[in-house]
Amino acid sequence: MRRAYETGEAPRILAELDLRFTEYMDKDWPVWARPDQLPPPLPPEGPDWSVWMVLGGRGAGKTRAGAEWVRGMALGRSPHAAAPVGRIALVGETLADVREVMIEGVSGLLTVHRRDERPAWQSSRRRLEWPNGAVAQVFSAEDPESLRGPQFGAAWLDELGKWRNGEETFDQLQFGLRLGDRPRQTVTTTPRSTPLLKRLAADRRTVTSRARTWANARHLAPGFLDGVIARYGGTRLARQEIEGEFVDERADALWRREAIEKARTTRAEVPDLVRIVVAVDPPAGSGRRSDACGIVAAGIDAARTVWVLADATVEHARPHVWAARAAALWREIEADALVIETNQGGEMAEAVLREADPGVPITPVRATRGKAVRAEPVALLYEQGRVRHAGRFEALENEMCDFGPTPDGWGLSNGRSPDRLDALVWAVTALALGPRAGARIRRL
Repeated sequence: MRRAYETGEAPRILAELDLRFTEYMDKDWPVWARPDQLPPPLPPEGPDWSVWMVLGGRGAGKTRAGAEWVRGMALGRSPHAAAPVGRIALVGETLADVREVMIEGVSGLLTVHRRDERPAWQSSRRRLEWPNGAVAQVFSAEDPESLRGPQFGAAWLDELGKWRNGEETFDQLQFGLRLGDRPRQTVTTTPRSTPLLKRLAADRRTVTSRARTWANARHLAPGFLDGVIARYGGTRLARQEIEGEFVDERADALWRREAIEKARTTRAEVPDLVRIVVAVDPPAGSGRRSDACGIVAAGIDAARTVWVLADATVEHARPHVWAARAAALWREIEADALVIETNQGGEMAEAVLREADPGVPITPVRATRGKAVRAEPVALLYEQGRVRHAGRFEALENEMCDFGPTPDGWGLSNGRSPDRLDALVWAVTALALGPRAGARIRRL
């Protein structure tokens, strides 16, 4: 070091040492992690657990906890593992989710490692390889059968509450967790009241950590929490998505989440459709103080099954904005008609749509009965298996499962207008029910 000072190299060397030390400390996860982001102690110091479930709100740091757990397992680092685990499964809702969130995301596996220990990502083989020989393979809940055959000593399951084939994928994974003395798995998810998650939480071999979005506020964009609390504070959705709580469904809601999950499919599985519509439920006003403009597309096949194709609802938009969105969706999916509810300023609504696209064939509909009377026949079609969701429409489905009796009639528990649901009802009615659901339809 004296030689470095004599030659003038000392400042550069010290700067490099400082950079390495900074990176080392930044990657020393147990120093920075909150208690809810660290796994429970291993036996005999802790309980005899096989599943560590991290339930947290949006942005609460669940992904970082999961990635650091996998890092600790692969490298054999305390407090995660006593020795390296050679085979690990990474399972997400889709392959894209695993890659973009669990592996390449801002809190993903490639980010949390130091440069000298970082695994190599082989996208063509869908696997990560660590310098010490540990391997993590990528799987999707869309293909449960891909978990037949491989075997693992550990697994990270991300957003289990959203998996389309949750039960089947989880079951197949359990058969593959058969390597080592104590195979373990970590589940990181926003809590949803699905049978699988609730059963897993109640299992004596599961240890649950809970993380509120508030706990990670210093890592979130300024004003994010204030904004979502202003809009969703005090609602069931806020308890689930911010507080990280299990929120049971409304007992009196018209739809059940389990029924919607059973009706879910993918866009690729939609058959030829004989008629497609885009339904619009326009807001009474415009701008920031207005309700959302519900915009939902659906089609019906030759077997009279309705397929929900898109939810393009616009929040707090001026008429020319939501009209342009509806017209664009009409053209995008080559719909036959654009169904618009005209109780609120009917002539104005039609006019702005024609201004957005003069070629749109408009089918005005007018509500002559209450929301519940219009929605009940549509809910019955769901119970009969005659409506399918070609994808996941989270905001729409939340409204469906929160729509029930209120002191002022029927609506959402937070008092807001069910704009997405209204548009859905108009779309399904136009395709499968017609005037019998309480709509008086006329064609121009």
